[in-house]
Amino acid sequence: MGLRHEKLDVYRLSISYVAWVFEKVDGLRGVHRSARDQWLRASQSIPLNIAEGNGKAAAADRRRYFEIARGSALECAAIQDVLVVGKALDEAESQQRKTELDRIVAMLSRLGGRGYSVKEDSAPYALADFDSDPESRSRSR
Repeated sequence: MGLRHEKLDVYRLSISYVAWVFEKVDGLRGVHRSARDQWLRASQSIPLNIAEGNGKAAAADRRRYFEIARGSALECAAIQDVLVVGKALDEAESQQRKTELDRIVAMLSRLGGRGYSVKEDSAPYALADFDSDPESRSRSR
């Protein structure tokens, strides 16, 4: 039968990502130990928060857990960058897995029911006088 969260594509994709992380962390020792521990925590946080969020009845609660899972996926991408710079992870392999993380983030954004685009109110910019000559600005005051 299966639980509801197990039917979600994003959950299955995140479990696949965690399995890959478990394989990769086996070889991380010494200087990479803190990144290893953080990567394990962040990667596991993705499916755990998806499962918990999917069990919530209130939309706001669901959204909160999906946002936490989304943040953990973004954190995993940053950890991969750290490991690539530290020569502990192959850049091409990391890029391939970042594509999966990007899919996870997009799916979680849709499940959360909010858009995640960056928006600014343009009104404050329209009111400003951006004269390139500082002398003329001081004379007009």
